[in-house]
Amino acid sequence: MIGVIIAIISGCSMALQGVFNTRLGDKIGVWETNCIVQLTGLILTLIVTIFLGKGSFKALGTANKIYLLGGALGVVIVFTVMQSIGTLGTTYATSIILVSQLLLASLIDAFGWFDAKKINFTLKEFIGVAIIIVGIIVFKWKH
Repeated sequence: MIGVIIAIISGCSMALQGVFNTRLGDKIGVWETNCIVQLTGLILTLIVTIFLGKGSFKALGTANKIYLLGGALGVVIVFTVMQSIGTLGTTYATSIILVSQLLLASLIDAFGWFDAKKINFTLKEFIGVAIIIVGIIVFKWKH
């Protein structure tokens, strides 16, 4: 149950962040907003790490180097979310973002990429993804 609650908080935070960043970007610029987002995120994360961190930066050398791209992907995410919300609107952009995220996550799980636990996909999972895609098409259908 805690995982579901955390996932809901994550989804709500992403929706708010996308809108907040887009509106700030309208005022100060896309890259300036991205800089502020990354900087405030770094500051908050450093504070939390000081008080709650239990890991060790010493183990960084043992991690797969591709996993270090997470920060760069954060920059890409902030930029692309701002651009898509600014051009498509919040609901339509978020729907497309969620479907693309779900499709790639499904591939990662189905093939066990990036050390993920491999999950067998059946017709039921494919139907679920198809229903979500059809929902977006129906949502955006022009009368």
